[in-house]
Amino acid sequence: MKTLLQFILLCLSTASAAAQEDRFEQALSLPKRTENLVFRDHLKPSWLPDGKSFWYRIQIAPKKHEFVLINATTGTRKTAPSLKALGLPEQESLKSSTAKIELRKTSRTGAESGLKFINKLDTDVELFWINREGQHQNYGRIRAGSEREQHTFEGHVWLITSRTGEHLAVIEAAASPQTLIIDGKGISKAKEEQPQKKERGTQSPDGKWSAMIEQEYVLLHDRTADKTLRLKIESAARSPLRGPIRWSPDSKAFVVTSCVPVSLRKLAIVESTPKGQVQPKIYERNYAKPGDPLPKPFPVLFTLTDSGCEWKRINSDLFPNPFTEVEQLDLQWAPDGREFHFDYNQRGHQLYRILAADAKTGAVRTIVEETSKTFIDHAKKTWRHWLHKTGELLWMSERDGWCHLYLYDIKTGQLKNQVTKGTWPVREVLHVDDTNRQVWFLASGLRKGETFVMDSGMHVPEDPYHLHLCRVNFDGSGFQQLTQGDGNHHIEFSPNRETFIDTYSRADFPPIHELRRSRDGSLVTLLEKADAFPLLAAGWTMPERFVAAGRDGTTDIHGILIKPSHFDPAKKYPVIENIYAGPHDAHAPKDFERQLRMHQLAELGFIIVKLDGMGTNHRGKAFHDVCWKNIKDAGFPDRIAWIKAAAKTRPWMDLTRVGIYGGSAGGQNAMRALLDHHDFYHVAVADCGCHDNRMDKIWWNEQWMGWPVDDSYKLSSNTEDAHKLEGHLLLIVGELDTNVDPATTTQVVGALQRANKTFDFMPITGTGHGAAETPYGSRLRMEFLVKHLRP
Repeated sequence: MKTLLQFILLCLSTASAAAQEDRFEQALSLPKRTENLVFRDHLKPSWLPDGKSFWYRIQIAPKKHEFVLINATTGTRKTAPSLKALGLPEQESLKSSTAKIELRKTSRTGAESGLKFINKLDTDVELFWINREGQHQNYGRIRAGSEREQHTFEGHVWLITSRTGEHLAVIEAAASPQTLIIDGKGISKAKEEQPQKKERGTQSPDGKWSAMIEQEYVLLHDRTADKTLRLKIESAARSPLRGPIRWSPDSKAFVVTSCVPVSLRKLAIVESTPKGQVQPKIYERNYAKPGDPLPKPFPVLFTLTDSGCEWKRINSDLFPNPFTEVEQLDLQWAPDGREFHFDYNQRGHQLYRILAADAKTGAVRTIVEETSKTFIDHAKKTWRHWLHKTGELLWMSERDGWCHLYLYDIKTGQLKNQVTKGTWPVREVLHVDDTNRQVWFLASGLRKGETFVMDSGMHVPEDPYHLHLCRVNFDGSGFQQLTQGDGNHHIEFSPNRETFIDTYSRADFPPIHELRRSRDGSLVTLLEKADAFPLLAAGWTMPERFVAAGRDGTTDIHGILIKPSHFDPAKKYPVIENIYAGPHDAHAPKDFERQLRMHQLAELGFIIVKLDGMGTNHRGKAFHDVCWKNIKDAGFPDRIAWIKAAAKTRPWMDLTRVGIYGGSAGGQNAMRALLDHHDFYHVAVADCGCHDNRMDKIWWNEQWMGWPVDDSYKLSSNTEDAHKLEGHLLLIVGELDTNVDPATTTQVVGALQRANKTFDFMPITGTGHGAAETPYGSRLRMEFLVKHLRP
């Protein structure tokens, strides 16, 4: 009897293991199974010379496209299988982009090589390696407008897709590194720039002078008389001069920067197993950390006189302690040459000024000043537009608690009026019409109190992160919201700006493309409505949006849930949160896209959630300020309340088994869940985490944690609190990480060991930041979460 029982248990165990392996294969095959299955979702207009019509190419089936010609005035539409059939000339660049993209496997591994991608699209793309078995292994995203380098080998095949899986290009790596441009017309090799011979020195606008820096001297060359004046600057050894040289528009003066050199911290990176070598390699790079000394550049003004040239140092009383990692100032002259302007972001990010220096006297005055008891989000909310013809400046500020625009008088530094106002933020300025004195911008959170009906029949407020196009006059009058559809809007104006293409979608709603009139936002014609039914038929599940009150019981928190394709409402599923609580942005998806990593995890039998708690961006200053000197908070009180609220009406969410994972700042967040909230979270995977803000890069951490470095850094440190760990923790790190010092993770490892804690640790060789997004790291994360959360 005992033998029979053991045999039955063995069979059940074997069957369970086989079922689990089958789920893994299903999850790993999801990228390939769901590629190229969303149609009519992406278009790029090509405007005809008259500016009144445009054409675009649209995918209507897996291997089928059509061409569409639109009259932008009447909205009339013509379709055809080719441009020629529309009466338009075929284009050489188009011929390559419309050619059939042949997918092929990697068949050989040659010499070590590399690919550099330049994404010139206004949307992210996905990068996959197609291995020898034909599997598509996800290597993450290439962000819109950004560049990315990818290590590879000669002969390896790479696929680039849109966010919804449309095939954009296939590349086979060559023996030598290549730079490739993604621009919506396929993919092309970047042309090598030929070095150009430059004239010695920087020439003045009138062409009569040139100036250059040579050690402690400035050499001023009179190009008319062919004479050179050598100007020696006192104390140059202590404050050497730096370029670039900035001439005034009237050629009567120029400015250089002077700066005392600062010793920069070096980050040592060890490559333990370089290809073809036995011995490790050590790399060093500059890497300033919070509290490190920073340069204090200041301008030196040179003024041409009848007798030669005079110079003076600009008094730094109004900019004594700048936050900058470079030794040069970024300054610009006013068009009349009477003064030059530069910014001062005081270290600690609580004081920000736009300064003006007089071209004759060197006297400095303040045009705009911002102060904050917490922080000024200088990276995203210090936009400006100079209106020199009218002596005005458009400026962005959160001084009233929301990100808005203000109009200043440049000469007096006085505020003329607030341009936008309300309990919603300006998110991005798209265009300033100086002639008609209007600003076109994107804003969110505009429709408080209005609700939309979801597919479930539930009435919910519009997502306050959804972007809408707006217009307003400089004096604050004439405000108009020009887009209305319930979704996140992306705008592309026609060349004459009389119309715009409005593309909007949601995490749970495929894109709609509309042509609208700029004057009032009225609809010209519906261009396309995306078809995602083939994607759903392939086993991809539509995310579900959910809204619940956060920690204060009143503030709405927004996020999504993802279910497996084999979902059974009669069963119980563990819950896993994908966390990234970096204060610089909001992170729950707002556009329609495949979200492959989360869907792959869901296929293993989990409910995946992603949301934005307090401390993240774009919900007003009070919401954002929760992160101030308090990175460890990470919005957890809001996250836990949101997940519990969702589970109240979703009995299939098993809150006795909750996991969490994240990378970078999300890695810090994931481990923090098991330090402070292990009564709710039970398993965590932390990838490349910035576990101690004292160890991470200066510019990100001093922005949110402040300066000088104080006890708040210690109180948010996972290393300091490692002894509090409860639950199952996997730490992952890439040994070549130059974004977050890898020692940040190994110091956490040391602290856990000293505290006699049980945990898992996996350094991944030959890999940089985001090690858990490599095929090996991703599989490891899946296995760990399954092991500790699945029965």
